[in-house]
Amino acid sequence: MIEMMENRTWDEIRIGDQASLTRTCRMEDVELFGVATGDLNPTHYNAEQAESLAHHRKILAHSLWGGSLLSALLGNELPGPGTVYKGQNFEFDQPVEVGDSLTVTITVKSKEAPADVVFDCAAVNQRGEKVFHGEARVLAPTTKVVQPKTVLQEVSLHRAHHVFEDLIERCGPLEPISVAVCHPCDQVSLEGPVEAFKRGLINPILVGPEAKIRSVAAEFGLDLDGIRIVDTLHSHESAERSVAMCRSGEAEALMKGSLHTDEMMHEVASRERGLRTSRRISHVFIMDVPTYPRMLLITDAAINIYPTLEDKQDIAQNSIDLAHCLGVAQPRMAILSAVETVYPKINSTIEAAALCKMADRGQITGAILDGPLAFDNAISAEAARIKKINSPVAGVADILLVPDLEAGNMLAKQLSYLADADAAGIVVGARVPIVLTSRADSAKARLASCAVAVLFAHARRGGGKKAAE
Repeated sequence: MIEMMENRTWDEIRIGDQASLTRTCRMEDVELFGVATGDLNPTHYNAEQAESLAHHRKILAHSLWGGSLLSALLGNELPGPGTVYKGQNFEFDQPVEVGDSLTVTITVKSKEAPADVVFDCAAVNQRGEKVFHGEARVLAPTTKVVQPKTVLQEVSLHRAHHVFEDLIERCGPLEPISVAVCHPCDQVSLEGPVEAFKRGLINPILVGPEAKIRSVAAEFGLDLDGIRIVDTLHSHESAERSVAMCRSGEAEALMKGSLHTDEMMHEVASRERGLRTSRRISHVFIMDVPTYPRMLLITDAAINIYPTLEDKQDIAQNSIDLAHCLGVAQPRMAILSAVETVYPKINSTIEAAALCKMADRGQITGAILDGPLAFDNAISAEAARIKKINSPVAGVADILLVPDLEAGNMLAKQLSYLADADAAGIVVGARVPIVLTSRADSAKARLASCAVAVLFAHARRGGGKKAAE
Protein backbone atom coordinates (compact mmCIF):
# COMPACT_ATOMS: atom_id res chain seq x y z
CA MET A 1 0.00 0.00 0.00
CA ILE A 2 1.38 3.39 -1.00
CA GLU A 3 1.71 5.84 1.89
CA MET A 4 0.52 9.34 1.08
CA MET A 5 1.48 12.74 2.49
CA GLU A 6 -0.79 15.78 2.53
CA ASN A 7 0.08 19.37 3.38
CA ARG A 8 -1.83 22.06 5.28
CA THR A 9 -2.14 25.30 3.32
CA TRP A 10 -1.82 28.69 4.97
CA ASP A 11 -5.60 29.09 4.80
CA GLU A 12 -6.13 25.74 6.57
CA ILE A 13 -3.70 26.34 9.42
CA ARG A 14 -5.13 27.53 12.74
CA ILE A 15 -3.47 29.06 15.81
CA GLY A 16 -2.74 26.24 18.29
CA ASP A 17 -2.40 23.49 15.66
CA GLN A 18 0.26 20.95 16.70
CA ALA A 19 2.37 18.14 15.32
CA SER A 20 4.82 15.81 17.10
CA LEU A 21 7.29 13.06 16.41
CA THR A 22 9.39 10.78 18.61
CA ARG A 23 12.81 9.53 17.60
CA THR A 24 15.42 7.50 19.52
CA CYS A 25 18.99 8.62 19.01
CA ARG A 26 21.22 5.75 17.88
CA MET A 27 24.99 5.75 17.52
CA GLU A 28 24.42 5.32 13.78
CA ASP A 29 22.48 8.61 13.76
CA VAL A 30 25.35 10.40 15.46
CA GLU A 31 27.91 8.98 13.02
CA LEU A 32 25.79 9.78 9.96
CA PHE A 33 25.27 13.33 11.20
CA GLY A 34 29.01 13.65 11.72
CA VAL A 35 29.74 12.34 8.22
CA ALA A 36 27.19 14.75 6.69
CA THR A 37 28.43 17.83 8.58
CA GLY A 38 32.11 17.03 9.17
CA ASP A 39 31.76 17.73 12.91
CA LEU A 40 34.63 15.85 14.60
CA ASN A 41 34.03 16.89 18.21
CA PRO A 42 35.26 13.81 20.16
CA THR A 43 32.38 14.03 22.65
CA HIS A 44 30.20 12.67 19.85
CA TYR A 45 32.27 9.55 19.24
CA ASN A 46 34.18 8.59 22.40
CA ALA A 47 32.56 7.94 25.78
CA GLU A 48 35.76 8.62 27.76
CA GLN A 49 36.22 11.99 26.12
CA ALA A 50 32.54 12.79 26.58
CA GLU A 51 33.03 12.22 30.31
CA SER A 52 36.29 14.18 30.58
CA LEU A 53 35.31 17.10 28.33
CA ALA A 54 31.54 17.39 28.87
CA HIS A 55 31.09 15.51 32.19
CA HIS A 56 28.71 12.95 30.68
CA ARG A 57 29.22 9.22 30.88
CA LYS A 58 27.61 8.50 27.53
CA ILE A 59 28.39 9.72 24.04
CA LEU A 60 26.54 12.95 23.26
CA ALA A 61 24.60 13.57 20.06
CA HIS A 62 25.17 16.76 18.11
CA SER A 63 22.79 19.40 19.46
CA LEU A 64 21.49 20.11 15.98
CA TRP A 65 20.68 16.45 15.46
CA GLY A 66 17.70 17.03 17.72
CA GLY A 67 17.06 20.40 16.12
CA SER A 68 17.04 18.83 12.67
CA LEU A 69 13.99 16.77 13.66
CA LEU A 70 12.04 20.03 13.44
CA SER A 71 12.78 20.15 9.74
CA ALA A 72 11.20 16.71 9.37
CA LEU A 73 8.07 17.81 11.22
CA LEU A 74 7.67 21.04 9.26
CA GLY A 75 8.38 19.41 5.90
CA ASN A 76 6.33 16.25 6.42
CA GLU A 77 3.45 17.12 8.74
CA LEU A 78 2.75 20.77 9.46
CA PRO A 79 2.58 22.58 7.11
CA GLY A 80 4.05 19.69 5.05
CA PRO A 81 5.08 19.51 1.37
CA GLY A 82 5.89 22.92 -0.10
CA THR A 83 7.02 24.47 3.20
CA VAL A 84 9.98 26.88 3.01
CA TYR A 85 12.08 27.35 6.16
CA LYS A 86 12.72 31.07 6.83
CA GLY A 87 14.23 31.20 10.30
CA GLN A 88 14.92 29.32 13.53
CA ASN A 89 16.23 30.05 17.01
CA PHE A 90 17.16 27.52 19.69
CA GLU A 91 17.95 27.41 23.35
CA PHE A 92 19.45 24.07 24.38
CA ASP A 93 18.52 23.09 27.90
CA GLN A 94 20.52 19.85 28.15
CA PRO A 95 22.40 17.49 25.86
CA VAL A 96 21.04 14.43 24.11
CA GLU A 97 22.81 11.18 24.96
CA VAL A 98 22.92 8.19 22.64
CA GLY A 99 19.89 6.08 23.57
CA ASP A 100 17.67 9.03 24.51
CA SER A 101 14.21 9.22 22.93
CA LEU A 102 13.21 12.74 21.91
CA THR A 103 9.63 13.89 21.46
CA VAL A 104 9.64 17.06 19.38
CA THR A 105 6.48 19.19 19.22
CA ILE A 106 5.63 22.24 17.13
CA THR A 107 2.66 24.52 17.90
CA VAL A 108 1.32 27.28 15.65
CA LYS A 109 1.95 30.57 17.46
CA SER A 110 0.91 33.12 14.87
CA LYS A 111 0.11 33.70 11.20
CA GLU A 112 1.14 36.68 9.14
CA ALA A 113 -0.05 37.46 5.60
CA PRO A 114 0.67 36.58 2.93
CA ALA A 115 1.87 33.08 4.06
CA ASP A 116 4.17 33.32 7.11
CA VAL A 117 3.60 30.99 10.05
CA VAL A 118 5.47 31.13 13.38
CA PHE A 119 5.79 27.96 15.50
CA ASP A 120 6.74 27.39 19.12
CA CYS A 121 9.16 24.44 19.18
CA ALA A 122 10.04 22.18 22.10
CA ALA A 123 11.64 18.80 22.73
CA VAL A 124 11.63 16.56 25.79
CA ASN A 125 13.43 13.30 26.45
CA GLN A 126 12.01 9.99 27.72
CA ARG A 127 12.20 11.30 31.29
CA GLY A 128 10.08 14.35 30.45
CA GLU A 129 13.10 16.67 30.77
CA LYS A 130 13.23 19.66 28.45
CA VAL A 131 16.02 19.28 25.88
CA PHE A 132 15.56 22.42 23.78
CA HIS A 133 13.01 25.09 22.97
CA GLY A 134 12.76 27.84 20.37
CA GLU A 135 10.81 29.38 17.57
CA ALA A 136 10.59 28.60 13.86
CA ARG A 137 9.32 30.80 11.02
CA VAL A 138 8.24 29.25 7.72
CA LEU A 139 6.56 30.20 4.48
CA ALA A 140 3.53 27.93 4.35
CA PRO A 141 2.27 26.45 1.06
CA THR A 142 -0.73 28.08 -0.55
CA THR A 143 -1.48 25.18 -2.93
CA LYS A 144 -2.90 21.89 -1.73
CA VAL A 145 -0.60 18.91 -2.25
CA VAL A 146 -1.43 15.21 -1.83
CA GLN A 147 1.30 12.88 -3.04
CA PRO A 148 3.04 9.55 -2.28
CA LYS A 149 5.75 9.72 0.36
CA THR A 150 9.23 9.99 -1.07
CA VAL A 151 11.27 6.79 -0.74
CA LEU A 152 14.79 7.71 0.32
CA GLN A 153 17.98 5.84 -0.48
CA GLU A 154 19.05 3.36 2.18
CA VAL A 155 22.23 4.42 3.96
CA SER A 156 24.59 2.12 5.84
CA LEU A 157 27.83 2.90 7.62
CA HIS A 158 31.07 1.14 6.81
CA ARG A 159 34.43 1.62 8.47
CA ALA A 160 36.83 3.87 6.63
CA HIS A 161 39.65 2.30 4.65
CA HIS A 162 42.64 1.95 6.95
CA VAL A 163 44.43 -1.37 6.34
CA PHE A 164 46.79 -0.01 3.69
CA GLU A 165 47.45 3.17 5.63
CA ASP A 166 48.33 1.08 8.70
CA LEU A 167 50.73 -1.10 6.70
CA ILE A 168 52.46 1.94 5.19
CA GLU A 169 52.69 3.60 8.61
CA ARG A 170 54.29 0.49 10.12
CA CYS A 171 57.15 0.89 7.65
CA GLY A 172 57.94 4.36 8.99
CA PRO A 173 60.74 3.34 11.39
CA LEU A 174 62.15 0.69 9.02
CA GLU A 175 64.97 1.37 6.61
CA PRO A 176 64.07 1.13 2.91
CA ILE A 177 64.76 -2.13 1.11
CA SER A 178 66.32 -2.44 -2.35
CA VAL A 179 63.78 -3.48 -4.99
CA ALA A 180 64.54 -4.54 -8.55
CA VAL A 181 61.79 -2.99 -10.67
CA CYS A 182 61.53 -5.08 -13.83
CA HIS A 183 61.03 -3.08 -17.03
CA PRO A 184 59.16 0.04 -15.76
CA CYS A 185 58.56 1.51 -19.20
CA ASP A 186 55.16 3.17 -18.86
CA GLN A 187 53.57 5.74 -16.57
CA VAL A 188 51.80 3.33 -14.21
CA SER A 189 54.76 1.01 -13.64
CA LEU A 190 57.19 3.90 -13.12
CA GLU A 191 55.01 6.08 -10.88
CA GLY A 192 54.63 3.36 -8.22
CA PRO A 193 58.31 2.82 -7.39
CA VAL A 194 59.10 6.54 -7.70
CA GLU A 195 56.35 7.41 -5.21
CA ALA A 196 57.47 4.59 -2.87
CA PHE A 197 61.02 5.99 -3.08
CA LYS A 198 59.78 9.47 -2.16
CA ARG A 199 57.87 7.98 0.80
CA GLY A 200 61.04 6.27 2.03
CA LEU A 201 59.68 2.75 1.61
CA ILE A 202 62.09 1.37 -0.98
CA ASN A 203 65.30 2.06 -2.87
CA PRO A 204 64.22 1.10 -6.39
CA ILE A 205 66.63 -0.21 -9.02
CA LEU A 206 64.99 0.42 -12.38
CA VAL A 207 65.93 -2.41 -14.73
CA GLY A 208 65.08 -1.69 -18.35
CA PRO A 209 66.01 0.36 -21.43
CA GLU A 210 67.38 3.54 -19.83
CA ALA A 211 66.42 5.85 -22.70
CA LYS A 212 62.82 4.61 -22.61
CA ILE A 213 62.60 4.92 -18.81
CA ARG A 214 63.94 8.49 -18.87
CA SER A 215 61.60 9.39 -21.71
CA VAL A 216 58.57 8.19 -19.75
CA ALA A 217 59.80 10.04 -16.65
CA ALA A 218 60.19 13.27 -18.62
CA GLU A 219 56.78 12.90 -20.27
CA PHE A 220 54.95 12.49 -16.97
CA GLY A 221 57.11 14.71 -14.77
CA LEU A 222 58.64 11.95 -12.64
CA ASP A 223 61.86 12.82 -10.81
CA LEU A 224 64.45 10.03 -11.08
CA ASP A 225 67.15 11.87 -9.12
CA GLY A 226 68.84 9.43 -6.72
CA ILE A 227 67.34 6.34 -8.37
CA ARG A 228 69.66 3.80 -9.96
CA ILE A 229 68.96 2.55 -13.50
CA VAL A 230 70.30 -0.71 -14.94
CA ASP A 231 70.19 -0.44 -18.73
CA THR A 232 68.88 -3.42 -20.76
CA LEU A 233 67.94 -3.95 -24.37
CA HIS A 234 64.47 -5.44 -23.99
CA SER A 235 61.93 -6.89 -21.55
CA HIS A 236 63.41 -10.39 -21.62
CA GLU A 237 66.81 -9.10 -20.56
CA SER A 238 65.10 -6.93 -17.94
CA ALA A 239 63.53 -10.05 -16.44
CA GLU A 240 66.83 -11.95 -16.45
CA ARG A 241 68.78 -9.10 -14.84
CA SER A 242 66.10 -8.34 -12.22
CA VAL A 243 65.84 -11.95 -11.12
CA ALA A 244 69.61 -12.31 -11.04
CA MET A 245 69.90 -9.27 -8.75
CA CYS A 246 67.39 -10.82 -6.37
CA ARG A 247 69.09 -14.19 -6.49
CA SER A 248 72.49 -12.65 -5.62
CA GLY A 249 71.08 -10.56 -2.77
CA GLU A 250 71.65 -7.24 -4.51
CA ALA A 251 67.88 -6.66 -4.30
CA GLU A 252 65.58 -7.83 -1.49
CA ALA A 253 62.36 -7.76 -3.52
CA LEU A 254 61.17 -7.85 -7.12
CA MET A 255 58.50 -5.62 -8.66
CA LYS A 256 56.79 -6.14 -12.00
CA GLY A 257 56.90 -3.27 -14.47
CA SER A 258 55.21 -2.96 -17.86
CA LEU A 259 56.18 -6.39 -19.20
CA HIS A 260 53.73 -9.29 -19.18
CA THR A 261 53.49 -11.19 -15.90
CA ASP A 262 54.22 -14.52 -17.60
CA GLU A 263 57.50 -13.23 -19.03
CA MET A 264 58.82 -12.19 -15.62
CA MET A 265 57.46 -15.23 -13.77
CA HIS A 266 59.09 -17.54 -16.34
CA GLU A 267 62.46 -16.26 -15.13
CA VAL A 268 61.36 -16.41 -11.48
CA ALA A 269 60.36 -20.08 -11.89
CA SER A 270 63.54 -21.17 -13.69
CA ARG A 271 65.17 -24.08 -11.84
CA GLU A 272 68.67 -23.04 -12.85
CA ARG A 273 68.65 -19.24 -12.46
CA GLY A 274 65.32 -18.36 -10.87
CA LEU A 275 64.05 -17.69 -7.37
CA ARG A 276 62.40 -21.01 -6.58
CA THR A 277 62.57 -22.62 -3.17
CA SER A 278 61.26 -25.90 -1.83
CA ARG A 279 57.85 -24.18 -1.59
CA ARG A 280 55.30 -23.76 -4.32
CA ILE A 281 55.17 -20.10 -5.39
CA SER A 282 51.76 -18.56 -4.75
CA HIS A 283 49.91 -15.25 -4.82
CA VAL A 284 48.13 -13.44 -1.99
CA PHE A 285 45.70 -10.54 -2.23
CA ILE A 286 45.79 -8.27 0.81
CA MET A 287 42.27 -6.82 0.98
CA ASP A 288 40.90 -3.77 2.79
CA VAL A 289 37.14 -4.41 2.78
CA PRO A 290 35.13 -1.59 4.45
CA THR A 291 32.33 -4.01 5.36
CA TYR A 292 34.75 -6.37 7.14
CA PRO A 293 36.38 -5.45 10.46
CA ARG A 294 39.90 -6.72 9.71
CA MET A 295 42.51 -7.17 7.02
CA LEU A 296 41.59 -10.09 4.75
CA LEU A 297 44.02 -12.25 2.77
CA ILE A 298 42.83 -14.22 -0.28
CA THR A 299 44.99 -16.95 -1.83
CA ASP A 300 45.68 -18.06 -4.57
CA ALA A 301 44.05 -15.82 -7.14
CA ALA A 302 46.80 -15.24 -9.70
CA ILE A 303 49.46 -17.99 -9.98
CA ASN A 304 48.20 -21.55 -9.42
CA ILE A 305 45.28 -22.30 -11.72
CA TYR A 306 44.08 -25.67 -10.40
CA PRO A 307 46.28 -26.43 -7.37
CA THR A 308 46.61 -29.94 -6.05
CA LEU A 309 46.33 -30.83 -2.38
CA GLU A 310 50.12 -30.74 -2.13
CA ASP A 311 50.14 -27.31 -3.79
CA LYS A 312 47.50 -26.07 -1.34
CA GLN A 313 49.66 -27.11 1.59
CA ASP A 314 52.34 -24.68 0.37
CA ILE A 315 49.79 -22.02 -0.59
CA ALA A 316 48.37 -22.20 2.93
CA GLN A 317 51.77 -22.01 4.62
CA ASN A 318 52.91 -19.15 2.39
CA SER A 319 49.91 -17.04 3.32
CA ILE A 320 50.21 -17.89 7.01
CA ASP A 321 53.84 -16.80 7.06
CA LEU A 322 52.91 -13.60 5.25
CA ALA A 323 50.17 -12.92 7.81
CA HIS A 324 52.77 -13.26 10.57
CA CYS A 325 54.95 -10.67 8.81
CA LEU A 326 51.95 -8.34 8.66
CA GLY A 327 51.37 -8.57 12.40
CA VAL A 328 48.71 -11.30 12.66
CA ALA A 329 50.19 -13.58 15.31
CA GLN A 330 47.79 -16.51 14.89
CA PRO A 331 45.75 -16.08 11.71
CA ARG A 332 42.47 -17.91 11.24
CA MET A 333 42.26 -19.60 7.85
CA ALA A 334 38.96 -20.54 6.25
CA ILE A 335 39.32 -23.12 3.47
CA LEU A 336 36.51 -22.29 1.09
CA SER A 337 34.15 -24.46 -0.88
CA ALA A 338 30.53 -24.22 -2.01
CA VAL A 339 29.30 -25.94 1.17
CA GLU A 340 30.46 -26.33 4.74
CA THR A 341 30.25 -30.11 4.95
CA VAL A 342 32.47 -32.77 3.38
CA TYR A 343 30.75 -33.89 0.21
CA PRO A 344 32.54 -36.57 -1.87
CA LYS A 345 31.33 -35.16 -5.18
CA ILE A 346 32.93 -31.77 -4.45
CA ASN A 347 36.66 -32.36 -4.35
CA SER A 348 37.45 -29.04 -2.65
CA THR A 349 35.54 -30.17 0.45
CA ILE A 350 37.69 -33.30 0.73
CA GLU A 351 40.89 -31.29 0.27
CA ALA A 352 39.73 -28.77 2.88
CA ALA A 353 39.22 -31.55 5.41
CA ALA A 354 42.63 -33.01 4.55
CA LEU A 355 44.34 -29.63 5.02
CA CYS A 356 42.75 -29.27 8.45
CA LYS A 357 44.05 -32.69 9.43
CA MET A 358 47.49 -31.78 8.07
CA ALA A 359 47.45 -28.78 10.38
CA ASP A 360 46.52 -31.07 13.27
CA ARG A 361 49.57 -33.19 12.46
CA GLY A 362 51.95 -30.22 12.22
CA GLN A 363 52.31 -30.29 8.42
CA ILE A 364 50.88 -26.75 8.31
CA THR A 365 51.81 -24.50 11.24
CA GLY A 366 51.18 -21.10 12.72
CA ALA A 367 47.44 -20.75 12.17
CA ILE A 368 44.01 -22.08 13.08
CA LEU A 369 42.46 -23.83 10.09
CA ASP A 370 38.87 -24.83 9.43
CA GLY A 371 37.09 -26.08 6.37
CA PRO A 372 35.29 -26.68 4.28
CA LEU A 373 33.48 -23.41 4.88
CA ALA A 374 31.20 -21.60 2.46
CA PHE A 375 32.04 -17.95 1.95
CA ASP A 376 29.08 -16.67 3.96
CA ASN A 377 29.89 -18.56 7.15
CA ALA A 378 33.61 -17.89 6.75
CA ILE A 379 33.13 -14.13 7.07
CA SER A 380 29.76 -13.77 8.80
CA ALA A 381 29.31 -14.83 12.42
CA GLU A 382 25.55 -14.49 11.96
CA ALA A 383 25.55 -16.88 8.98
CA ALA A 384 27.62 -19.36 10.98
CA ARG A 385 25.21 -19.08 13.92
CA ILE A 386 22.16 -19.68 11.72
CA LYS A 387 23.79 -22.78 10.23
CA LYS A 388 24.86 -23.93 13.71
CA ILE A 389 28.55 -24.02 12.81
CA ASN A 390 30.71 -24.14 15.91
CA SER A 391 34.14 -23.02 14.74
CA PRO A 392 36.99 -20.76 15.94
CA VAL A 393 37.34 -19.54 12.33
CA ALA A 394 33.77 -19.10 11.09
CA GLY A 395 32.81 -15.43 10.92
CA VAL A 396 36.27 -14.15 11.86
CA ALA A 397 38.57 -15.46 9.12
CA ASP A 398 41.83 -13.63 8.42
CA ILE A 399 42.77 -15.78 5.40
CA LEU A 400 40.51 -17.26 2.73
CA LEU A 401 42.08 -20.19 0.88
CA VAL A 402 40.09 -20.62 -2.33
CA PRO A 403 39.57 -23.85 -4.34
CA ASP A 404 41.24 -22.54 -7.52
CA LEU A 405 42.43 -19.43 -9.31
CA GLU A 406 39.09 -18.74 -11.00
CA ALA A 407 37.22 -18.69 -7.69
CA GLY A 408 39.85 -16.52 -6.00
CA ASN A 409 40.14 -14.05 -8.85
CA MET A 410 36.39 -13.59 -9.08
CA LEU A 411 36.07 -13.24 -5.30
CA ALA A 412 38.78 -10.57 -5.04
CA LYS A 413 37.36 -8.57 -7.95
CA GLN A 414 33.79 -8.84 -6.63
CA LEU A 415 34.95 -7.41 -3.31
CA SER A 416 36.81 -4.62 -5.12
CA TYR A 417 33.98 -3.58 -7.42
CA LEU A 418 30.88 -4.42 -5.37
CA ALA A 419 32.11 -3.82 -1.81
CA ASP A 420 34.51 -0.90 -2.47
CA ALA A 421 37.48 -2.97 -1.30
CA ASP A 422 41.11 -2.08 -1.95
CA ALA A 423 43.41 -4.91 -3.06
CA ALA A 424 47.19 -5.23 -3.11
CA GLY A 425 48.88 -8.30 -4.57
CA ILE A 426 52.13 -10.01 -3.70
CA VAL A 427 53.77 -13.31 -4.65
CA VAL A 428 55.35 -15.39 -1.89
CA GLY A 429 57.13 -18.71 -1.71
CA ALA A 430 60.10 -17.42 -3.71
CA ARG A 431 63.48 -16.30 -2.37
CA VAL A 432 62.18 -12.72 -2.22
CA PRO A 433 58.71 -11.15 -2.15
CA ILE A 434 57.43 -10.25 -5.61
CA VAL A 435 55.16 -7.25 -6.08
CA LEU A 436 52.70 -7.81 -8.92
CA THR A 437 51.14 -4.52 -9.97
CA SER A 438 48.13 -4.07 -12.21
CA ARG A 439 47.10 -1.14 -14.37
CA ALA A 440 43.87 -1.04 -12.36
CA ASP A 441 45.73 -0.64 -9.04
CA SER A 442 45.29 2.65 -7.24
CA ALA A 443 48.33 4.62 -6.12
CA LYS A 444 47.52 3.58 -2.55
CA ALA A 445 47.41 -0.10 -3.52
CA ARG A 446 50.81 0.15 -5.19
CA LEU A 447 52.27 1.78 -2.08
CA ALA A 448 50.65 -0.88 0.10
CA SER A 449 52.19 -3.66 -2.01
CA CYS A 450 55.60 -2.06 -1.49
CA ALA A 451 54.90 -1.79 2.24
CA VAL A 452 54.03 -5.51 2.40
CA ALA A 453 57.31 -6.34 0.68
CA VAL A 454 59.20 -4.14 3.15
CA LEU A 455 57.57 -5.79 6.17
CA PHE A 456 58.22 -9.23 4.69
CA ALA A 457 61.89 -8.47 3.98
CA HIS A 458 62.49 -7.03 7.45
CA ALA A 459 60.83 -10.05 9.06
CA ARG A 460 63.27 -12.28 7.19
CA ARG A 461 66.21 -10.10 8.23
CA GLY A 462 65.12 -10.43 11.83
CA GLY A 463 64.91 -14.21 11.65
CA GLY A 464 61.13 -14.25 11.94
CA LYS A 465 58.76 -16.46 9.99
CA LYS A 466 59.83 -16.92 6.39
CA ALA A 467 57.51 -17.24 3.45
CA ALA A 468 60.02 -19.59 1.89
CA GLU A 469 62.39 -22.05 3.45
